[in-house]
Amino acid sequence: MCGIAGFADPVSDESRREADEHLVARMCAVIRHRGPDDEGIRVEGGVGLGMRRLSIIDLATGHQPIRNEDASVWVVFNGEIYNFRDLRRELERRGHRFATATDTEVIVHGYDEWGEGVFARLHGMFGIALWDRRAGTVLLARDRLGIKPLYYAEHGGRLLFGSEIKSLLAAGIDPAVDVAALEHYLAFLYTPPDQSIFRGVRKLPPGHLLRWRRGTLRLHAYWRPPVDERPIAAADAGAVLLDHLRHAVRSHLMSDVPLGAFLSGGVDSSLVVGLMAEASDRPVKTFSIGFDEPAYDELDAARTVAAHFGTDHHEFVVRPDALAIADRLVAHFDEPFGDSSAIPTWYVSELARRHVTVVLSGDGGDELFGGYDRYLPHPLVAGFDRLAIPGARALAGALGRRLPHGATGRRFLRHVAGSEVGRYVDAVSFFGADDRDALLAREARSDAAPSPEQRLAAVFARTAHLPLGSRLMQADLVTYLPEDVLTKVDRMSMAHSIESRVPLLDHRLVEFALSLPLPLKISQGVRKRVLKTVARRLLPEAILARPKQGFAVPLAVWCRGRLRDAFADVLRSARLRQRGYFRPREIDRLLDEHLKGRRDHELRLWQLFMFELWHRQYLDQAAREPAHAAAAIRTA
Repeated sequence: MCGIAGFADPVSDESRREADEHLVARMCAVIRHRGPDDEGIRVEGGVGLGMRRLSIIDLATGHQPIRNEDASVWVVFNGEIYNFRDLRRELERRGHRFATATDTEVIVHGYDEWGEGVFARLHGMFGIALWDRRAGTVLLARDRLGIKPLYYAEHGGRLLFGSEIKSLLAAGIDPAVDVAALEHYLAFLYTPPDQSIFRGVRKLPPGHLLRWRRGTLRLHAYWRPPVDERPIAAADAGAVLLDHLRHAVRSHLMSDVPLGAFLSGGVDSSLVVGLMAEASDRPVKTFSIGFDEPAYDELDAARTVAAHFGTDHHEFVVRPDALAIADRLVAHFDEPFGDSSAIPTWYVSELARRHVTVVLSGDGGDELFGGYDRYLPHPLVAGFDRLAIPGARALAGALGRRLPHGATGRRFLRHVAGSEVGRYVDAVSFFGADDRDALLAREARSDAAPSPEQRLAAVFARTAHLPLGSRLMQADLVTYLPEDVLTKVDRMSMAHSIESRVPLLDHRLVEFALSLPLPLKISQGVRKRVLKTVARRLLPEAILARPKQGFAVPLAVWCRGRLRDAFADVLRSARLRQRGYFRPREIDRLLDEHLKGRRDHELRLWQLFMFELWHRQYLDQAAREPAHAAAAIRTA
């Protein structure tokens, strides 16, 4: 596991070599937390490659950048290649000579053998930058599901890239807000899949390859989630799924350093722990987070699983002083990030780092097997549909539009008036289109770009032939999972120099799961049917029978209690009001309704709170201190 950074310039100027080496060193210095064990830099031919290494595989000889036999191909790499031993054996049979025992080296030899086709042969999580001197080409590649991040920008005629945005800021990118990305953040808690909050800084989408050649960029997908379901008997599906799960977990145990697991007490993480215990000859180290508020606490369930498998179990209880880490969260996300479950993820990563360097998690199970509430109709919505009154949806929409903004019932009427896809988009929105109309100042709107709702609705084009539940899971798989869940786990784990692996997102397991018919996942109001059938062979029945809880945080309790004043002070600050993004009257309305207990606006207020903290750290501070990127990470 590492952090990578670098540049590509169409003009090679040897007189700039020393300055370019210093540039790459700066880009690497601000992501030292991603790799505290080692640093490597190479500059040649107008290209600079840099990395910070967290040593996991081949501790002695895995130094990067790594080259092929004649030094014509160089690579820096963040992630793990779980099938590297198989690839190495195949490449050695074809005559390639290896100088290290690291998984990184199969990338350069594989590129020599298969060209750009090497990326489709890699099983794992990765962000890769490869320099082919002979072709004058730099390739950037990201894993299929977006487990590992990779950002890029064109600046001053150069391509800049890095595992985190702060590397690009350290290279001189101007930290200016992209208002279309801000609107997307307000809608969904995170910025768009191919953009960032910074104008001109882009994410390489999951499963994509970027080719740079002499200043020209080309982007294409080397993998997309399959969209065809195939009939299969339930018993056969369970047997094949169990084989995939066992293979995925065992491949993810590859490590030369101590390894453990995040354990929430839910089905997914408990199943991963059970399969780890099955494959291990020593107790699995497990790590769990709890809260003082019983409605949010899952420690009892985690203890049940830990006792069942005899794990070496560790816990931490998060209390309302968690707000004290908010500035550190901002420093590591680089962008406004509105999912408050980043708080417990920070603390469980901090806890795990005291004992291990690698952890496995259960992320991905909900998107693949139908775990979220939104995959089933809400009882009130189902009741509305059962009325089957001609023109009912149109009437509900008309009534909703007549109610003033913020009126009770307006959102429900808008919701039931929508199509099935429209209802999903509405259900996952935090500030909907009318909410943003009320909140955002005119200068903070982007009329040229598609709306966040239009962008999300477009995701459904590839799955029009599938049943609705399958379409919703596919949408979450390519949006919410990489942009929220995986971003959160990557940044919070790497903030503590710990590698998090997600065996349920082994792409062969993903492809099999996507091929299963919807009734094997959701049927008669029961979710995750086939996964629970498999899990029943390993887990206590009490875990399978538990209602889904999620990694929720008692923000509403905290922000009406001990944190009330601190929270309100930021949202009512003169700085926030003078920036010109938001209408102060709307912020006051949300805050007053929440603090007086009339409505629950906790997540919306948290979004605004985190945006303001981000702005202070990344824009206000940058205006005072040009070397801002280094200053930002010092707050961590």
